[in-house]
Amino acid sequence: MTWTEAQSYCRANHTDLASVRNTVENQRVTQVISSTPEVWIGLFRDSWKWSDGSNSSFRYWITGEPNGGTENCVAANFNNSGKWEDQHCGQRRAFICYSPPVSKKVVRVRLMKKSSSLDLNDPAVMEDILRELKQKLKDKGVDGDVKLSWRKQSDGKVFHKEKETEKKTTKKRDEL
Repeated sequence: MTWTEAQSYCRANHTDLASVRNTVENQRVTQVISSTPEVWIGLFRDSWKWSDGSNSSFRYWITGEPNGGTENCVAANFNNSGKWEDQHCGQRRAFICYSPPVSKKVVRVRLMKKSSSLDLNDPAVMEDILRELKQKLKDKGVDGDVKLSWRKQSDGKVFHKEKETEKKTTKKRDEL
């Protein structure tokens, strides 16, 4: 894709073209895309700004670049250690997008069984509970790319019967 097409694709499907603001980010890009010779990154000539609007003084230009020509977009060249070169934005290149890090939250849930014969560790029951939890979250406006899963304990089970002493010391929590 051209630089502009790549930017549009990244913005529609991820966050933006990759910004490389320090050596650590540059190493990450190098690890991900080391087999493709040249890939678009999010730097472009408008005082050499990042596509996502972020600022950084970090630069990793090939010697002699930018060369002051009419090339307004930047590709990382992995035939030259991932160093950058300015290129014409209409050239077709591979590209790298970024997305914000995925946040992970662990929530402890207490369930009250209405039926003593119900096995909460039965995979079908656990799946039904997850489906209901997801629907409750959706009803409360939490929607989108939410993944719910159970965390198994060292004994391989998710649910454990609460001891009487734990019941007395645990404070009541709001319902989901």
